[in-house]
Amino acid sequence: MTQTIAPRFRTLVLLLLAAACALLAGAGPASAHAALTGSDPQQGAVVDRAPAQVSLTFSESVSVDDDSLRVLDPKGKRVDEGSPSGTGGTSYSVKLHAGLPDGTYTVTYQVVSADSHPVAGAYTFSVGAPSDTTVSASPQAAGGGFVGGLYGVGRYVSYAGFAVLVGGAAFVLACWPRGSGVRVVQRVVVSGWLALTAATLLLLLLRGSYTGSGKLGDVFDLNLLGEVLQTKTGAALVSRLLLLAAAALFVAVLFGAYDKREDEEKRDLTFGLAVGGTVVAAGLAATWAMSEHASVGLQAGLAMPADVVHLIAVATWLGGLTALLAALYRGPADTPVPADAVHRFSRLAFGSVIALVVTGTYQSWRQLGSWTAFTDTRYGQLLLLKIALVAVLVGIAYLSRRWTAQLAQATAAGVVRQREKGERQGKQEKRDKGEKAPVGASAARKNGKAASSGNGTGSGSGKASGTDAKAGGAKGAGAGSGSAKKSRASNGSGTSQRAAQLARQRAAVDAARQKRQRDADPNRFGLRRSVLAEAGVAVVLLAVTTVLTQTEPGRTEEEAKATGASSSATAPAPTTGAVTLDMPFDTGSQNGRGVVRVELDPARTGANDLHLYVERPDGTAFDIPEVKVALTQKAKDIGPLPVAPDHITTGHWSASGVQIPIAGDWEVAVTVRTSDIDQVTVSKNAQIG
Repeated sequence: MTQTIAPRFRTLVLLLLAAACALLAGAGPASAHAALTGSDPQQGAVVDRAPAQVSLTFSESVSVDDDSLRVLDPKGKRVDEGSPSGTGGTSYSVKLHAGLPDGTYTVTYQVVSADSHPVAGAYTFSVGAPSDTTVSASPQAAGGGFVGGLYGVGRYVSYAGFAVLVGGAAFVLACWPRGSGVRVVQRVVVSGWLALTAATLLLLLLRGSYTGSGKLGDVFDLNLLGEVLQTKTGAALVSRLLLLAAAALFVAVLFGAYDKREDEEKRDLTFGLAVGGTVVAAGLAATWAMSEHASVGLQAGLAMPADVVHLIAVATWLGGLTALLAALYRGPADTPVPADAVHRFSRLAFGSVIALVVTGTYQSWRQLGSWTAFTDTRYGQLLLLKIALVAVLVGIAYLSRRWTAQLAQATAAGVVRQREKGERQGKQEKRDKGEKAPVGASAARKNGKAASSGNGTGSGSGKASGTDAKAGGAKGAGAGSGSAKKSRASNGSGTSQRAAQLARQRAAVDAARQKRQRDADPNRFGLRRSVLAEAGVAVVLLAVTTVLTQTEPGRTEEEAKATGASSSATAPAPTTGAVTLDMPFDTGSQNGRGVVRVELDPARTGANDLHLYVERPDGTAFDIPEVKVALTQKAKDIGPLPVAPDHITTGHWSASGVQIPIAGDWEVAVTVRTSDIDQVTVSKNAQIG
């Protein structure tokens, strides 16, 4: 059974890690919490004269550097000057060169959101009239590329290391104090500390390039590292490293002084270690809460403590599960995990699940804001996946609790049988001693009588024999003493080596026998399989959580949509076909009924061609005294913008160069006059992109 379990364990772990890496690889660049909510000039606007500056407004505070805002002319040459200036952290502007010629200009920006995520985007505006441009208005890949991928891996490893470190230590202190002396449990906790430390250093080095150029060569730029240390995220990473030094001391005491104490003495030290470990764990969790989603937005003062509790609950559950799994599969045969330790961890995990449900519900309300955000936003969809994985994990944990109960019952029954067997052996030994005592006494008496009845001859002969034996022994000893000493000298070292080898072989055989007996227990085998399944789901769950922390919250995404700006703030893709609107009209006079058709081509920002057709109900074209068109965008309070088309032929009017400044939902209103006093205005909305 052991030969089949170990390869299966390794294969499942490799598959689960591969699935987690694939999920992280498909996450793409990190979305930001901040969103562009306004700009001047506006996206797609056509202004009569060149502005003196370009201003951007974001949904939350952002940080910028000298190169965060750029304005490029149609040939791709920069026309901005100086560093961006800001007001209140949400609005920034950059000055432009004087006397800019007509044409289309591209504004690009790359800033860092208050929750540590980079956000980039681009849009265009025109001076005088739109023109061709060589600059792409697609957004920059903020947080993407090879550096972005490394940063995502570092975040995942840091979360996993924190969970293993905190959860493994909690498993030892709260569930299995004797586990502090088990080598595999020690390796699990120490590995968590090493993983978290290495990942934190990696994130600190990658941070400048991740939020800036995205170049791998900038990772070791000391100037860039100095700028990172002055940011909120840099301070959080440095604080994490300092707390990890305290965590190293905690681990040393846990597996040193604590392990060497007896069970009674451990109880006194457990309380102190539990308090100190909780403080260090809360501090480590706070380094995430103070620099990411919880630190900004709605109710930040309440959200950060809730986030700390959420992270510690996750670590206690998943990290303790990892320690339990390692002990069940790789623990020594002479120190198996007792059933009561598994039962205590089950209760601890149940408390962690309750904390996760409470804090997770609050976080979901805070980050989503509406039920529709569950399905309409990427954050909501990932959250639904996380909830489903947690439900699966709880279901598997329920099966583990059943195996734990059966194992506890079997262990209790085994203890009772062992006690009864010991009592029977004790009684049997007492009976054996009682039966042998009289026989020994009679033998002693017989020997005594025989000794006393011996005659002188016998006594003399006995003495003589004894004397001869002594003499012979002395001669033999004198003759063989040299050879005996040589034999003992030559065979002494070989005998001790052979004895040590036999002892090791016996120990290996005993360990193998104990391991076979342990693995043959169906209850323990079932528990191992269920815990392995829990760990597999936990790996994927942690990957989803990592991606979720890098995704723009649903509340922010919906607010950005409501203001007409997407979270990425990219220029909308131009449409290629004309928009056609058919609007029936009736002025109330004779021959005052018909249909007016309006066509806009290409129906996007900038210059458009407008064609207007008037037809009778039977489809024949006819002329009317007057027709007027007006365009209005109520969401931005723009318009009405009048359009006076020219009469081309019967029932056909046209206007070229109709300027539509920004994209959005436009109302197209047509006033039709069929006589001197009879007229009506009809309207219809059109999406101009």
